[in-house]
Amino acid sequence: MATLDPASEQQPGVSRRSFLSRSAATGLGIALVGSVDVVFGAGAAHAAPGGKGGRPHVLGYGPLIQDPAGLLSLPAGFSYKLIAQAGVTRLESGELTPSDPDGTASFPRRGGSGSVLVNNHEIDGAEPFPVPHLDGLVYDEQANGGTTNIEVDGDGNRIREYVSLAGTHNNCAGGQTPWGTWLTCEETEEILGKPHGYVFEVDPHNQDANQNPKPIKALGRYAHEAVAVDPDEGLVYLTEDAGNPNGLLYRYTPPQAALPLSKGSLKELADDAGTLEALAATTEDGTLVPDLSVATEPGTTYRTTWVNVPDRDAKTTPTRKQFSDTQITRSRKLEGMWWADGGTYFVASFARTDDGSAVAHDGQVWFLDPSRDTIELKLRFAYTPGDQDSDPDGPDNITVSPFGGVILAEDGEGASHLAGANDRGEAFFFARNDLNDSEFTGPNFSRNKKILFANIQSPGHVFAIQGPFVHQH
Repeated sequence: MATLDPASEQQPGVSRRSFLSRSAATGLGIALVGSVDVVFGAGAAHAAPGGKGGRPHVLGYGPLIQDPAGLLSLPAGFSYKLIAQAGVTRLESGELTPSDPDGTASFPRRGGSGSVLVNNHEIDGAEPFPVPHLDGLVYDEQANGGTTNIEVDGDGNRIREYVSLAGTHNNCAGGQTPWGTWLTCEETEEILGKPHGYVFEVDPHNQDANQNPKPIKALGRYAHEAVAVDPDEGLVYLTEDAGNPNGLLYRYTPPQAALPLSKGSLKELADDAGTLEALAATTEDGTLVPDLSVATEPGTTYRTTWVNVPDRDAKTTPTRKQFSDTQITRSRKLEGMWWADGGTYFVASFARTDDGSAVAHDGQVWFLDPSRDTIELKLRFAYTPGDQDSDPDGPDNITVSPFGGVILAEDGEGASHLAGANDRGEAFFFARNDLNDSEFTGPNFSRNKKILFANIQSPGHVFAIQGPFVHQH
């Protein structure tokens, strides 16, 4: 494994703690199999030996260049546009852009080039700029979260922004559907004017479809984080970000009569339609794995079995508390998901022994393969105490890059970054939040691959990043 040059004191352009081996490559073109556990310095070029003509191999896109505006440091040749700012830009209805952008997806803009972003707002009530309650778009008058749709042209210039869902609570992550909509997730179990902790469908193009929002109760009520939909089988996989006890990974199987799923069909399901199950991972000999944190070696593979959730609407008991620890598999901080390679990548952001986890770590990336009925640990960030300005930690949202590998949004200790990984399985920092220590959220690429969209949650910036994206070797 090549090492990095620690000599320079410039801004970190690459960071890895002994990253990924080349075994077990996937269709991503990246061998997301490795342990990040040795701290390297942040060199000016972060070159590793072995480049063409004897020149060093530079990881990623090279070092980050300090942003004169103090917002977003990027590699040379890259630039950003601020397409939305909470409390600054305005919705077409006149109100200010809401606070706390989080999970986001982009869709091709109809009637011209560009994209429509569906942008979650993780608002729990204390934020200064709520999602406005517009007629016909409100689920609960006592809740202030929701989604806005942001339209940009092909160059990432803002065209307009408008409310697409209001009156929901703590809209965190979610997931794109194969039929071209966004599933937005409430990360909560609270009851305000109405119960919360549901998934809602948002159409990026048709506001009529967003009228009279209805929770998809068949997917359960709990602290939802993210969703991934199997485009062939119609199965829906969901993560839960909760503690005391730690959360679960869920699988929803629609009734055969509802297949194939399409726009709006999830909302039409009966509340008890299909089955909602929780993961019970086992070793090859059938021994239950009660806690995903025990997997410390990338490449570790478990069999997936599933246990029915008795009361998916959690009328008296939260879904994760309806099981004993001898029935299911738990994980601290289950976060982002992204469907690719015939399965779903999902993230466990971190684990600590004082939060009920068996083993501490600073992040895991898993791959669930429904054809093999397995989950495999693809990447593990070793636990390192203290601020981690030059080490990746606390991965949260995830997206699969059309240029190879993945992009992870950090929500950890110290400086926050967008971290990438190349075909060799080597990690690099692609962007750094120079404004504050707030987390990155919602990374995703435009359909034409020219723009990477991402957010800084507080004070609420949405960026369109452009530059010389190339396949990462």
